[in-house]
Amino acid sequence: MAETRKASRFVVPVAVAGVAAATIGLVPALAASGDPDLPKITARQLIEKIAASDTQTLSGTFKISTDLGLPSLGGLASGLGGLDGGSASADPSQKLTELVSGSHTLRVAADGPERQRLTLLDGSDEYSLIHNGDDVWAYDSKSNEAFHEKGASSGAPEKDRELPGTPKQLADEVLKAAGDTTSITVDGTAKVAGRDAYQLVIKPKQSGSTVESVKIAVDAANGTPLKFTLSSVEGGKPVVDAGFTKVDFGKPAASEFAFTAPKGAKVTEDAAERAEKGEKVPGGLPEGFEEAVPGLGDFGKDFGEGGGPDLIGEGWTTIAKIDTGAPAPKTDEAPKEVQGFLDSFGDKVTGKFGSGTVFKTKLVNALLTDDGKVYVGAVTKDALVDAANAGE
Repeated sequence: MAETRKASRFVVPVAVAGVAAATIGLVPALAASGDPDLPKITARQLIEKIAASDTQTLSGTFKISTDLGLPSLGGLASGLGGLDGGSASADPSQKLTELVSGSHTLRVAADGPERQRLTLLDGSDEYSLIHNGDDVWAYDSKSNEAFHEKGASSGAPEKDRELPGTPKQLADEVLKAAGDTTSITVDGTAKVAGRDAYQLVIKPKQSGSTVESVKIAVDAANGTPLKFTLSSVEGGKPVVDAGFTKVDFGKPAASEFAFTAPKGAKVTEDAAERAEKGEKVPGGLPEGFEEAVPGLGDFGKDFGEGGGPDLIGEGWTTIAKIDTGAPAPKTDEAPKEVQGFLDSFGDKVTGKFGSGTVFKTKLVNALLTDDGKVYVGAVTKDALVDAANAGE
């Protein structure tokens, strides 16, 4: 049992990579040439304009480009027999993870909090996620599979029913977290999707953050964020470059939110609903995965032995510390697929705390010490080592 629990630790950095990707959000933008001449506005006034924005209807196209600086997960997934476990490819929890890497084009439509539609375009194939009242449908044209969830609106806060990753949602989260640790300024104007916009620039005042800046292009007329760009201190391509290329604030046609599964489509109902009925729910670990990573079944319990994360610091340099309760494994003991993945983005480090490995992305980094402690945050490698050395 000790050996299987030990082997399960290999999942820690892999899971950290997934969490890092999940914390980013979505969406890139194209700014047209020629900056508009707009009335002067202060940062406070522009923030108030965003807060007062009450855009309920829109339709358009936006592009998403994300670059976490991670190695490809493809070889890891195939080497372990695949990670989909045979569950429906139309399931949003799986399909939308594609947006955390590469560039994608999407169409979006919204008519208040009860009706939204997002379509991911991939050549002639489309993946659509439709929310209409109590129903959420997802459809993948490539596999002709559909996913259905009933009662989506019941008891859910309005903010939880928004389309994921829109510039407005991203801007709200950043502004909510801003405080004394943050510099907020207005840096000129821009044209985005044919609309005049102000550019709001948000930067950490603290040293040690991996975030260089967040830039939000705000519609000058109605205060709706049109473009969101998150840049790393590492430079290069933005971690997230997200925004509309076309946008219309008129009311979309009701037909945009109507959906009937095509003839012959495989339809999967929400897993929670099926479980309540006592039905077997597809998904989970694919066949053979336990053998590839022994002890994975005990990982969740094992990982939480320390009683949950402790938070160190504040603002942009907050670090979460988790004690897994057992020594970390040596990378060379891992399956070769996992070993290659970990080696490609891990740096060995030493300090007063002992030794360990820092697993890097352009935004979120994690230090896994050899005695089983994990330090993770949107901070530099040095900041993680300093926290571990301080014994916090």
